[in-house]
Amino acid sequence: MRKPVLTIFYQYNPWCSSIGGIQTLINTFIKYAPREFEVRLVGTASDRSQTLGEWRQAEFAGREISFLPLFYIENDDFRGLIPTTVKYTAALVGRNYASDFMHFYRIEPTIVTRHWQGEKTLFIQNDIQAQIAAKDDKNAILWRKFPSAYFALEKMLVNQFQQIYSCNTESMKLYQQRYPDLQERVAFLKNTFDEDIFYPLTPDKKAQSRREIATRLGLDVDTRFIMFAGRLHPQKDPILLIRSLATLDDPNIHLLIAGNGELAESVRAEITQLGLEKRVTMLGAVPQKALADLHRVCHALVLTSAFEGLPFVVLEALACGTPIVTTKAGETPQLLSPESGVVCQERTPDCIAQALRQVVMNPENYPISACIKTAQPYAARTVISGVYKKMWQRWEKKSLVTINTGA
Repeated sequence: MRKPVLTIFYQYNPWCSSIGGIQTLINTFIKYAPREFEVRLVGTASDRSQTLGEWRQAEFAGREISFLPLFYIENDDFRGLIPTTVKYTAALVGRNYASDFMHFYRIEPTIVTRHWQGEKTLFIQNDIQAQIAAKDDKNAILWRKFPSAYFALEKMLVNQFQQIYSCNTESMKLYQQRYPDLQERVAFLKNTFDEDIFYPLTPDKKAQSRREIATRLGLDVDTRFIMFAGRLHPQKDPILLIRSLATLDDPNIHLLIAGNGELAESVRAEITQLGLEKRVTMLGAVPQKALADLHRVCHALVLTSAFEGLPFVVLEALACGTPIVTTKAGETPQLLSPESGVVCQERTPDCIAQALRQVVMNPENYPISACIKTAQPYAARTVISGVYKKMWQRWEKKSLVTINTGA
């Protein structure tokens, strides 16, 4: 029996640092793919010397894959005039990369794939209804201006998927309600953390590493760190985060910002306007292993998002023993226990500052063990292996039918 082929479709290059939960999920699907599967990725090029539109063999995360870049993109962390998804969809026109299994992380490219043969799966990372309806920033998502058009497009395309996975229970319910004929195809899928990378330190090593980072940044060795990690995008509302830090008004608490994006300059301007230059360090995009080192020394990870799915960074921080302070967005509020974080009931600087003070100043109330316990069911090796097991069972069943019918 030949190996089943999985082709993943998304607008990124796995060898180039790119911020986002979708990228993280795809990386784990590649890393933990069983050897019984052949894995392919249709992505983008980050180097103009790369040949476009041709397959090449490459290694990623210890796994050999076939990679095909459709077009060149210099920096995926910043949006251009033409959305990258539009470019990606256009680049697929006239091509056919059908395979036994196909994974899609945006619905727009599947305009082109409707007639491709093979099992298709759609992954949903956000609460779609909240994403479309949110009004905090008109630039956050283009479809917000045309919600009826988005849902009409979705209705036209959704029947082609044999599986629809959502990491957000509200989106899962929305799809089941909007498409009752597809209810059995829609399921909740846990987002994950890679336990090979994200794990805690002993209390002594954690204190030592924290002092080393403080010294490296020219800060007092007793500095308490909080961190934001992610794309500087209206969805994440980093401006609210900066204002919350100003409201917190504690010179011994220092904010680390690991990430980049279109709001980077606006964030820097807000930091300057509020006089917080000595209390914030913007690190830019941080590689995954370095990010894990930061998680392990921080007193809290903070999210000020307007809407979310279940952010990978939340699971990664918890796996490192770090508690969470979050707004009421996505799955995180349902995930946390009273000992692993605080959910802000209002998305305001006062409420977020109060929650940060509560967590940072009382670490004994948010023990490492409680954080790890909350994250443990989301370990990548377990979750991803479960998805592949079901794929293999469907493949075996299909192959057996083919053999018996002589097709």
